[in-house]
Amino acid sequence: MIDRSYVTLALVPGIGRVRLDVLLKTFGSAETVLKATLEDLRAVPGISRAAATAIREAPSEMGERLVTHMDELGGVVLTPSDKRFPDTLRDIPDAPILLFALGRLELLQAPSVAIVGSRSHTRYGAEVCRHFAGGLTRAGLVVVSGMARGLDAVAHTAALDAGRAGEGATVGVLGNGLGVVYPAANRALYDRVAAAGCLLTEFPPGERPQVGNFPRRNRLIAGLCRATVVVEARDGSGALITAECALTQGREVMAIPGPITSPVSNGTNRLLQLGAKPVLGLRDVLEEYGISEIAPSVSMPSDLSDEERRVMDLLGEGLGHVDEVARRLGANNAASVLAVLTSLEIRGLVTQEPGKIFRRSTVYADLS
Repeated sequence: MIDRSYVTLALVPGIGRVRLDVLLKTFGSAETVLKATLEDLRAVPGISRAAATAIREAPSEMGERLVTHMDELGGVVLTPSDKRFPDTLRDIPDAPILLFALGRLELLQAPSVAIVGSRSHTRYGAEVCRHFAGGLTRAGLVVVSGMARGLDAVAHTAALDAGRAGEGATVGVLGNGLGVVYPAANRALYDRVAAAGCLLTEFPPGERPQVGNFPRRNRLIAGLCRATVVVEARDGSGALITAECALTQGREVMAIPGPITSPVSNGTNRLLQLGAKPVLGLRDVLEEYGISEIAPSVSMPSDLSDEERRVMDLLGEGLGHVDEVARRLGANNAASVLAVLTSLEIRGLVTQEPGKIFRRSTVYADLS
């Protein structure tokens, strides 16, 4: 049974991990803290008048309302006393005092790898990201990323597509509250992760994204995982903040080498220069987890539409040009087929070559 008083106290502005620990040690319980007088609160070392006043003015039903709201969303509130609270986050610097989760909570305790990268990326970066996210998922790891545009979305999608029995082993860490989809373009991905993976945040449901939220989110991405893999990153990007968090937490940082002429590889190449582990293949990551075998079995994603499956079947026969695929499908025009092919390309199921030639991605090439 969740302690509603603890939830209320944890939601008070300015009450972080340090102050919360001091208050609980002094008064014995969150309920007693909330009932304490202003003078008693002020007598606690580190508790300012503003903090004491905020505690005294906190609505007693705040925790109850939040727990009810999470129930309505289908999610849960996790406190550090809950056995489902991720063990990897209990002792990181500035450890979270509340978490909000939606989806498969067992993923929060499984061996995880963070895959992060630029919002604006190259085709090379997307291909590499799909390769690693899909391969590491099939090897039994949970892929963790930040639900942002670009390579975060690529990593989550590849992990979902590679998941067994329709369940994608991926955790999306949000820089806002549950129930808010940011960016809006990720609505379909948000729904897929909530249904088949897990969404996690330390921000209350309904909270809008703010600039300061994302560095805090990044420390959770790194904290959940033994290793962080940076695919592509510009100088000063959020992916590099995640890498810095990983180093601070004593986690492994790995980076994908990229062309020295590419701005989105400046950050990753710099990480390598500073001592990050170069990642040239899946085994470079898996050896950090003591995994020697890569699961070879790959199945087609279970959520493809009938039209998408027909297109994949045709590409499996070696048909590649969009006009030929449209003709075989009996489509009225090639534009509609091109839209399907583009959707499949975004998911990493097909690749496009010059001249509107499409092929199945390598990992799906031999599937019938």
